[in-house]
Amino acid sequence: MKTPLRRAVLSVCVTIVSTATVLLIGGGAAAGAPSRQVADVDWSAVQDALGRPGTMMAGDVYRIGMPRTDLKVTVNGVPVQAGFALGSYAAFKQMADGAMVMGDLVLLDEEVNPVMSGLFDNGFEASGLHNHLNTIAPHVMYMHYEGHGDALQLAQGLHQALSASNTPLSPAVPPPPAATPTGPQLDVGILDGILGYTGRANGSVVQYSVPRAETILENGHELLAAMGVATAINLQPSGATTGSITGDFVLRAGEVNAVAGALRANGIDVTAMHQHHLNEQPRLFYMHFWANGDPGALAQGLRAGLDQTNSASLQAPVAVIGK
Repeated sequence: MKTPLRRAVLSVCVTIVSTATVLLIGGGAAAGAPSRQVADVDWSAVQDALGRPGTMMAGDVYRIGMPRTDLKVTVNGVPVQAGFALGSYAAFKQMADGAMVMGDLVLLDEEVNPVMSGLFDNGFEASGLHNHLNTIAPHVMYMHYEGHGDALQLAQGLHQALSASNTPLSPAVPPPPAATPTGPQLDVGILDGILGYTGRANGSVVQYSVPRAETILENGHELLAAMGVATAINLQPSGATTGSITGDFVLRAGEVNAVAGALRANGIDVTAMHQHHLNEQPRLFYMHFWANGDPGALAQGLRAGLDQTNSASLQAPVAVIGK
């Protein structure tokens, strides 16, 4: 038979466990504090804090492009446009437990560590640092990052970190319309027919975003295509009958060598392979590529690579801003 003292102790223990359970379910938020929803975030304030205009995309992802229009870069002697291979970006997603932002930053060698220190000072994590292209001048690196918290504070912190670079950040006013492309242009209809997806013209650059068919999670949150978790294919004209391609395939481990083999068999260089995240499930690898030649032939090579992946089927175009 339980004594009165033992019954009292058991009662206190039950109360403590019940209270702890409530706190765990609450995710550590202050008692009674309502979760912020997407509609509660002032995205205009977020873009003003970062200094570039943004776009609300599929899945309620607010994406801000920060292309390095200040840089004049060549790859194997071919001039590359900012929207082709020099697109820093920040992709915000409001969750029940706060905002998440991720993206990558295009940085000159001397900018890398000052910007990284700025990210750390503002509570961000660095999730990758590497090249995307070879034989590039001037040499640039790509820093992948992630942050969690209040969306406005994240934007302010990212702006502060980027102040250690020459990334063009100005008041978030709509930029003037892009000038009408001149000179040789790519035939988007032909490219769509070969690749099997619908591209988006960004000036002279044609961009494709091909999501994975499976769901990708990180710490319980879904990583969406608009956040950069999709195969990105960019093409730009490089001459009267030639074009350049770059981008990255998002791959499971079992797909890596099959895709690399398909690209190499079609004369496409594999320029880098690495991770962009730290805790995603299933594990992903990003394979970057480059080639310059006949656009139709290059598109066929890319299609051969896509055939080796578990990519989502044909869909409406997904805007690719700054990647």
